[in-house]
Amino acid sequence: MSSPKSKNSMPNLCIIPARGGSKRIPRKNIKDFLGKPIIAYSIEAALASELFDVVMVSTDDEEIRQVAIQYGAEVPFLRSEDNANDMATTAAVLEEVLTKYKGLGMEFSHACCLYPTAPFVTAAKLEEGYEKLISSDADAVFPLVKFDYPVWRGLRMHDNYQVEMIWKEHLNSRSQDLEPVFHDAGQWYWFRIDRFLQNKKLFTANTLGVEISPLEVQDIDNMHDWHLAELKYGYLQGLK
Repeated sequence: MSSPKSKNSMPNLCIIPARGGSKRIPRKNIKDFLGKPIIAYSIEAALASELFDVVMVSTDDEEIRQVAIQYGAEVPFLRSEDNANDMATTAAVLEEVLTKYKGLGMEFSHACCLYPTAPFVTAAKLEEGYEKLISSDADAVFPLVKFDYPVWRGLRMHDNYQVEMIWKEHLNSRSQDLEPVFHDAGQWYWFRIDRFLQNKKLFTANTLGVEISPLEVQDIDNMHDWHLAELKYGYLQGLK
């Protein structure tokens, strides 16, 4: 199954980085998530969006390669050993992919780095991010989620268990009066390839955000997180 031709005039590339050496959850990127490998959700969302000329998986692992191909992604080359260890950065992986495609005579205008453990990603959200990117002069766009408790009322605990407010000026502030603070949802990053290759960064001073619901976000670092993600996903499916 080949990737769909993008419905846009500018060629777009989806890069799903999925190395084989995950340690906290072994084989995390292809572990079963409610009936299919978790990476399948990312691949299927990218394909369903019809935004991409190529949907590819960057991996060093033959089993991940086969699963990716099974669900419709392309894996034209394996990741280098240098970018398959714990210290490899996302930026380095993306640069390697773009360089290898250029060597094959294929260049793209925009790309989306889509993580393999992001089952909440939808084609609609990918399209929203892309539209925000191309309708602006931003270098990149990525999803944000609001902290569910005002960080400005955060506490610090010392070695002797003594507790103090970090921002004491907000001791008596009402939570609804405090500025909302967001964090990266860790799902996808749309970016302009030429600027990325200049900056070697996804997050620059010219980056835009798309706010998403906390129900659509779950960092998956251990099996407790994994089960929470399955519960959230099941709940969302039940709302449809």
